[in-house]
Amino acid sequence: MSWTSEKEIKAQLQKRWDKGELLASLLDDAPLFPLRIALKGPSSSELANQFGAVQDWIIALQQSRHFRLEMREIAHRIIGNNVLPQAVWLDDLAAALALIGKTREAIRYQALLAQVPAHLSVVLLPWLQKRSLKLLDLGADWSLLLAVVQWLQAHPRPGIYLRQIDLPGVHSKLIEAHRGVLLELLDLALPSTDINDAARGVSGFCQRYGFLDKPLRVRFRWADLGLGGTDVTLTQADFAQLNAAVERVLITENEINFLSLPLPARSMVIFGAGYGFEMLAGADWLHDKPIHYWGDIDTHGFAILDQLRAVFPLAKSLLMDQATLLAHQALWGVELTPVLRELPRLNPAETAVYQRLCASHQSGALVKQIRLEQERVGFAWVTDYLTLLGE
Repeated sequence: MSWTSEKEIKAQLQKRWDKGELLASLLDDAPLFPLRIALKGPSSSELANQFGAVQDWIIALQQSRHFRLEMREIAHRIIGNNVLPQAVWLDDLAAALALIGKTREAIRYQALLAQVPAHLSVVLLPWLQKRSLKLLDLGADWSLLLAVVQWLQAHPRPGIYLRQIDLPGVHSKLIEAHRGVLLELLDLALPSTDINDAARGVSGFCQRYGFLDKPLRVRFRWADLGLGGTDVTLTQADFAQLNAAVERVLITENEINFLSLPLPARSMVIFGAGYGFEMLAGADWLHDKPIHYWGDIDTHGFAILDQLRAVFPLAKSLLMDQATLLAHQALWGVELTPVLRELPRLNPAETAVYQRLCASHQSGALVKQIRLEQERVGFAWVTDYLTLLGE
């Protein structure tokens, strides 16, 4: 029997709750209530053959305190005229909330709405409508986040660290924990002139709204000028001014490889940071140096190489060739989350290896999903390659 029961009516309302529609209806100009939900009732044959069950179904629906029934009259050739439910009506939000047991949550939501100052209620309305359930999750932090929004309205692009915001109850960990929410709120509340649109995502939060950010650092080894390959770390700004007298720059992603790499004369090796090369972009002197990138022979390694070339178009790959891959077949691993997209900045030889890796994933056989991590490449193989590079 597939006739609509009160349980199924609750399930439909629960879906609307999970989408945030019920709470958002408190702010919507187009009223959701009264809400009509169509019912699936008995067929003509079921009406004749299961008349007692049909009566039980009607009585069960009539006993609900939360909705009223919309009835229709039907003429049946065997049992004559009868009146059956064809829909239920929930007259208001309170009835829907009571039916699914969410009355208390709605009361909390309204209390949180009441905390929004009048001058913010209009600009934040799209967020409040779209993110009603998120607002419930924020709970006591909501008033603090509103305080941050108002503070930034009064102190645009403040040029201080998050730690220096002096508001009762507000601290840098709170802001960092809710950067995603604050991004959405501040983009609505602040004028475009106070927003650096080039800075995106939670990692760009400070730059986007004019806070000081902790300086990026560059870690490197330098084979000459008295450093003797010493492990050195400089801020991004200091590294940009270094103008090192080197003939080549190597970038590697593995820390042990970075520390143990036998540097050719007049060379520097930089410890990479995976995706993103903001720390190197401002070092203009690097653009005049041959750059060699050594990453894993997997799809992510080539994706990082492709991204590096967006900053340094002439960068070359190092030990990411087919000969290295085939020479270490016994050491291949499995790449579980590949990158499967076009990488336009790879050269033809790199593209051939990358396409082979992609094809191994598309075959669907886990053991064929090829990956050669850079630390598995034989040290003698590395040394011989770098000796040729230094000649």
